[in-house]
Amino acid sequence: MSDKNKIVAKLGDKELIIETGKMAKQADAAITVQLGGTVVLVTAVPSKKPREGMDFFPLFVEYQEKTYAAGKIPGGFFKREGRPSEKEILTSRLIDRPIRPLFPDGMRNEVQVMALVLSYDGENDSDVLAMIGASCALTISSIPFDGPVGSVRVGKVADRFILNPTFQELELSELDLIMAVTKNGIVMLESGSKEISEEEITKAIDFGYEYAVQILDIQKKLASSHGKEKFTPVIKGVDKDLYDKVKKASIDQLKKNVAAPLKEQREEALELLTKELIEKFVSEEASIADSDVKRALHKVEKEVIRGYIVESEKRTDGRKRTEIREITCEAGLLPRTHGSGLFTRGQTQSLSTTTLGTSVDERMIDALEGKTYKSFMLHYNFPPFSVGEVKPVRGPGRREIGHGALAERALAAVLPPKEKFPYTIRMVSEILESNGSSSMATVCGGTLALMDAGVPISAPVSGIAMGLVKEGTKEIILTDIAGAEDHFGDMDFKVAGTKAGITAVQMDLKIDGISKDLVKKVLSQAKDARMVILDKIIACIPEPRAELSAYAPRITLLKIPLDKIGEVIGPGGKMIRKIISETGATIDIEDDGTVMIASVGKEGSDKAIAMVNGMIKEAEVGKIYKGRVTKVMNFGAFVEILPGKEGLVHVSELAADFVKNVDDVVKVGDELEVKLVEIDSQGRRNLSRRAVLLPDAPPRAPKRDFGGDKGRGGGRPSRGPRR
Repeated sequence: MSDKNKIVAKLGDKELIIETGKMAKQADAAITVQLGGTVVLVTAVPSKKPREGMDFFPLFVEYQEKTYAAGKIPGGFFKREGRPSEKEILTSRLIDRPIRPLFPDGMRNEVQVMALVLSYDGENDSDVLAMIGASCALTISSIPFDGPVGSVRVGKVADRFILNPTFQELELSELDLIMAVTKNGIVMLESGSKEISEEEITKAIDFGYEYAVQILDIQKKLASSHGKEKFTPVIKGVDKDLYDKVKKASIDQLKKNVAAPLKEQREEALELLTKELIEKFVSEEASIADSDVKRALHKVEKEVIRGYIVESEKRTDGRKRTEIREITCEAGLLPRTHGSGLFTRGQTQSLSTTTLGTSVDERMIDALEGKTYKSFMLHYNFPPFSVGEVKPVRGPGRREIGHGALAERALAAVLPPKEKFPYTIRMVSEILESNGSSSMATVCGGTLALMDAGVPISAPVSGIAMGLVKEGTKEIILTDIAGAEDHFGDMDFKVAGTKAGITAVQMDLKIDGISKDLVKKVLSQAKDARMVILDKIIACIPEPRAELSAYAPRITLLKIPLDKIGEVIGPGGKMIRKIISETGATIDIEDDGTVMIASVGKEGSDKAIAMVNGMIKEAEVGKIYKGRVTKVMNFGAFVEILPGKEGLVHVSELAADFVKNVDDVVKVGDELEVKLVEIDSQGRRNLSRRAVLLPDAPPRAPKRDFGGDKGRGGGRPSRGPRR
């Protein structure tokens, strides 16, 4: 069904609704995309003039989740949305990556794409809808754009692929794949999976491709009736005459540099060459600036490097197409961290650390779908010294967050369930050197650090970055790409996984698409490389350490009856605070009766366990207990025989002989053995020390007169203290 402004399309068993002309009419283009009860508004607006002084395309993508979409009010003092969440940043990157290659090369007009989640039904994710909306808005806009792009999510539950699965279906799914396609093929892949094979990944891609092409057709149909005439941008290109001069003056030196084995050698030679060319060609009369010469040289350098790879099938550092740089691994190099690993591959190096914490260290995420808690976090840092630069150090940018999320997804698949390993795990990757795929180095270093920390992962994980140089019909797939091959190449295809299968994939292109057959070839070549790296990791540390670090908390899980939770917590938390203060342990109690006890020292942990177990035990009549005196009265002493459970030793039961003053026999804090002789009808516990000292003596009748003055008030005994 469709009308002038709306298209309703059946995709699988769901309806996708795309509409324009109703909202945000002052934007160059505005689209709403709806699936179920989730609705996203996406707008596209260009600047009328190119931005001067830019050496890259100024594309700005913003994805925002508004809590009103889910019928919620934001938390915090201001009660309004603040800085972007991690989900918003990652979704902005998802939108950006497939559309960026489809703008004219050299275009410098600013383009802003904004996606706002207007309605959220708790079932259908808004990220893929935002990707579809961005492509559709750009396609019908006046902005030059070689789209459209079709995007889908694919899940797999019980050997069945699912199109755009709900959150509930994703919980059961062994695959979460997002893919984007153009008329020329696949342009972007992003997936997390539970060790599934290359064959299954390719089947999932085949399944999703069919529906992504349908989404292309929907956008073309809308563009045919609503598409605006595209404006002609001012292209900031390279002057042909200057390019010819620079090429003639530089090509011999560039061809010599291309085979230099070290990145530093190539950079130093290029810097000297740039300086010479600027001195030679910059001229005020001819209006030639430094930047013009640099752009011309960059173009020549790109042609030389790509030509060298295609013609020789060798790399800038002399490697063969499938050759991996030298790898070294080290585990346990930092003495006070819970786990550490140093992974070096060529000139890329990641120092990864693992820190173990308790449930109180979990990260709370307040998102549209509600509050959730995250017990595994991976943080990726990229300091400027890793590439020999001087820059101000700010908080993590989109790139750092994106690389960290990819590595986290790759490792999350092999982590033990919380029932087996009830720790919160934080990993940090410090990139100490970078010349190609530091995110995959993070995966490898992270595996080392996890195993060094004693985390019982199901299998080690390795990762590799694959590249592509495509010239005409010739396609050169490169294993373990370095920085220059990433910069001048056509593809960055990262694959991580175990020997059993893939755990994460991320593919980005600088061209407008590649075939499904090429994707299969890349996955196969990447598998060979992953196996080589896995062998290196296993040779360093073959399995997780049997013991945790001495500085890591020891966590013990206990299960207590639900009706005992209140006793362990105590009135106002009195009892649980007492355990914490006396043992130094951390205690967490879940609603299902699970008690988590964490302590760095074994002594504190054992004591806390004993105290909790004591609280849930019932005192047994006739049993002898070693207790502690908590209160001394003139009629006897109160003794705690189990945590939170005490009874009265009457003065007549304090010793084998007559006791005149209780203070003469016991004081608060004394430990003594007592026998529980009775639990009366009111639940009060009567204890006897005399029964322990004289086990053969006949018991005395229980006394509860508590020393009342029988000379007054008709001899009525006092009630004694409440317990």
